[in-house]
Amino acid sequence: MYEILVKGDFSSAHNLRGYKGRCEELHGHNWKVEARFEKADLNDIGISVDFTVLKIMLKNILKKIDHTHLNKIGIFKTENPSAENIARFIYRKLKGSVKEKGISLKSVSVWESETSCATYYE
Repeated sequence: MYEILVKGDFSSAHNLRGYKGRCEELHGHNWKVEARFEKADLNDIGISVDFTVLKIMLKNILKKIDHTHLNKIGIFKTENPSAENIARFIYRKLKGSVKEKGISLKSVSVWESETSCATYYE
């Protein structure tokens, strides 16, 4: 089995409704995203899947939330845009895209700082 990792990033603002502390106020992050995939076999030239293809898929999802106020878009109008929920959001969007490529999505990690990360997997 092979594990493939691609990274992306986006910048956005958010606030955590119901949070008792500074994060309840509007603030922003330069988020880092890691998407991990699995594939059992390689093609005839020894590649499981082209990194470029996976990076484009991830980038297409991230550009929709880049430079936004997350609380004002889609699911985050009612669900807090926490790192955990953002990781799940990206995972579900990405899962549909990679299914047709014959590769499995393993997990998505979202870093809101160099020391704080949430990972979602099914």
